Amino acid sequence: MKDWNYDNEQWTKLPTYLKHLPLFTRHIDMFSVFMRFLWSIFLKNLAFKFYIRLQVKGTPFKEIYATQPKLIIISNHASHLDAVSIAASIPRRYWLNLYIAAAKDYFFTNSLFTFFSKHCLGAIPIDRKDRKGEAINLILKLLTELPRMWLIIFPEGTRSKDGKIQEFKRGVSIFSERTQTPLLFTYLEGNMELWPKGQPIPLPGKLVLHVGPVHPPGPIQQVYAAYKEWVLTINPDAFAKKEEETTNDSEQL
Repeated sequence: MKDWNYDNEQWTKLPTYLKHLPLFTRHIDMFSVFMRFLWSIFLKNLAFKFYIRLQVKGTPFKEIYATQPKLIIISNHASHLDAVSIAASIPRRYWLNLYIAAAKDYFFTNSLFTFFSKHCLGAIPIDRKDRKGEAINLILKLLTELPRMWLIIFPEGTRSKDGKIQEFKRGVSIFSERTQTPLLFTYLEGNMELWPKGQPIPLPGKLVLHVGPVHPPGPIQQVYAAYKEWVLTINPDAFAKKEEETTNDSEQL
């Protein structure tokens, strides 16, 4: 990642989708704070209270926040509800330190989406076709230099088509190991039923967020195995049958 010279305000030449990140601006954008506050009211007090009934189970986020200033929050991914439902479950007083790793080719495709992603979600653009590692370097820089940061990221890389959890991409372990940032396991139950791929808007209903253990940095195979072991205690059918059959076969050998 290129180092920016703040003395001559070189950050003003950055792409607009990066200017909301405090590492570059080095100040709190009060407009973003206000927009994030309005968005939190909509999510917490309206959408996830009356339309979708969000229930949080497990360790309270306020207890985790007291001991984990930097954290990578990982979860299964089957719906556009996923990131906002996790955000809605976190106390709004922590939102200034909360960021979401979001696909640049979806959340930053036009001015409306870009405005929403920047000021409401605190989204960090991830270019899924990036071959130069710029997105990786950006997140590594943020996790290293920001004093507090909670990052929501989906290690599957994309939404599951059938709701079953797929193998994790190695990016989450790169972020965790290189910056020594622990991982918080979470699991969303009911997200696929409420807003599957192809559905224009979410359906009303119940959504449960399970908050699990904090896992130390480690290789992706280790993280995936630990996450799977935890999730299976909640939902024995959370993973694809083909994968489970392969695992069972290998255990018998």
